[in-house]
Amino acid sequence: MNQSQIRNFCIIAHIDHGKSTLADRMLELTGTVQKRDMKSQLLDSMDLEREKGITIKLAPVRMSHNGYDLNLIDTPGHVDFSYEVSRSLEACEGAILVVDASQGIQAQTLANVYLAMAADLTIIPVLNKIDLPAADVPRVSAEIINLLGCDDDDILKISAKTGEGVIEVLDAVVERVGPPTGEVESPTRALIFDSYYDDYRGVILYTRVIDGSIKKGDTIHMLATSADGIALEVGALNPTMKAGPDLSTGEIGYIVTNLKTTRDAKVGDTVTTRRAQATEMLPGYKNVKPFVYAGFFPVSNEDYQELKDAVEKLSLSDSALQFEPENSPVLGFGVRIGFLGLLHMDIVRERLEREYNLDLVVTNPSTDYQVNLADGTQVDIKSASDLPDVSRIKEIREPWIKGEIIVPKDYIGAVIQLIVNKRGQQKNLSYIDERALISFEAPLANLLTDFYDQLKSVTSGYGSFNYELDNYIPEDLVRVDFYVAGEMVDALSVMAHRSESQRLGREVVDKLKDVIPRQNFQVALQAAIGGKFIARADLSAYRKDVTTGLYGGDVSRKKKVLAKQAKGKKRMKRFGKVDIPSEAFTVMLKRD
Repeated sequence: MNQSQIRNFCIIAHIDHGKSTLADRMLELTGTVQKRDMKSQLLDSMDLEREKGITIKLAPVRMSHNGYDLNLIDTPGHVDFSYEVSRSLEACEGAILVVDASQGIQAQTLANVYLAMAADLTIIPVLNKIDLPAADVPRVSAEIINLLGCDDDDILKISAKTGEGVIEVLDAVVERVGPPTGEVESPTRALIFDSYYDDYRGVILYTRVIDGSIKKGDTIHMLATSADGIALEVGALNPTMKAGPDLSTGEIGYIVTNLKTTRDAKVGDTVTTRRAQATEMLPGYKNVKPFVYAGFFPVSNEDYQELKDAVEKLSLSDSALQFEPENSPVLGFGVRIGFLGLLHMDIVRERLEREYNLDLVVTNPSTDYQVNLADGTQVDIKSASDLPDVSRIKEIREPWIKGEIIVPKDYIGAVIQLIVNKRGQQKNLSYIDERALISFEAPLANLLTDFYDQLKSVTSGYGSFNYELDNYIPEDLVRVDFYVAGEMVDALSVMAHRSESQRLGREVVDKLKDVIPRQNFQVALQAAIGGKFIARADLSAYRKDVTTGLYGGDVSRKKKVLAKQAKGKKRMKRFGKVDIPSEAFTVMLKRD
């Protein structure tokens, strides 16, 4: 294909603003997919994506329009998957920014615009859902003009659902987005922007060819990992795989390789060929650093190997997943996995349970801490149970984030109150027409469990939130341990700020009282910092009337039987084991 006839672009937007629906209409109108094969959210191939109505994985597809080859990448909108968005932007020259005509600009819209501007892309503003009764085209158009500094004529007004105005969007992509620039005769360089493991075909790479070309049967070489492989098949996605003779400069497509693991072909690596080998790497992506960690344990210890294999397979297609083995006296062997947020964790948990039929116990999510020791060394801990002895610690630093919240003006007070309750600090307040943009900083640990839910409830669902990791700040942090029947359960330990530790201890103990079943003996539930107990609740024993068989006679008979029962319960309490149900380990996630 002639390079001047190629256009590479992606669609970016906040959640639910209509990215996947717009992609559906484009596929239909360009005849890429036949009417009979058409279904909604066509590019969202995962069951979970369809059920939750969100895009999780980016999906590339090639379309033809008026003699031009259009390569589209549909991207996720949720803040947890913004690493997928940043990867798509690197493979494109243009971006369609979709904004909902009834909701206007949201937090993730802003974040994506900044990403696109940083990647130096041509941005085409599109106003979607103009057919809705609640659509306010003039107001939202003014917001877009303020944000991008464009003219009203540059904004395309469409309805992705009915297809109105979608052809104009395709025309705008051809007119406004520049063709790819690259040297056809130069040594081959292609950027891997996604890779996954197929059980039948091995590792499949999604690449954007920057210079040169890759032919079927070429010996390929990865510049970062120095791995070698063979391009068994190359081609484009329309949206299913369609093999071709080669991938040439400027094209986006797939390569089926004979590599055994995607660790040989990392996302962001540069692919070159042995016949036209390049030495200079393309600027890839910075490594994704997870900041939410949780322990995953199989309900039965016999399934540990299955869990480990499943996590390894999953990490092949999810470059942000990082894991290491973990051992707990209560739960046995498991893996500690790092995520980019709670939704990411939720999706991984569901995929492990569904696709690999595993029964899992997941511990409370935590973040990582930097601990400076008295001897000058620094250790990173990913769970509270790894904290070194207090006497050796000089200071503990916890991660803080920079966040942005967009809300209607009426809710500003409630949102600032929520930020303060989470130990956060409001930094800035600015206005976009009828709405306010609140910038703030806060400790990540306090936003992990239910901040997003609380934000939605105090703003009646209108608040949108975006954040990024800022830096690590030393704070007065302590480890809160929990004891069940006098035994410490290390999987329940959490890090907390000293000022909040007492309240947290009381809350968790009360929640544990609800989820741990009653026993035949009294069970004490306690929270402690070091050797000092700060909260306690007692699970009362089951009562059994042992005097039912006694009719009349002397009262001492009754007393004798009751004393015997008390003695038995005392002995039971000494040797009795309490089985802790799996819900107890995610007690922090339980909403009040």
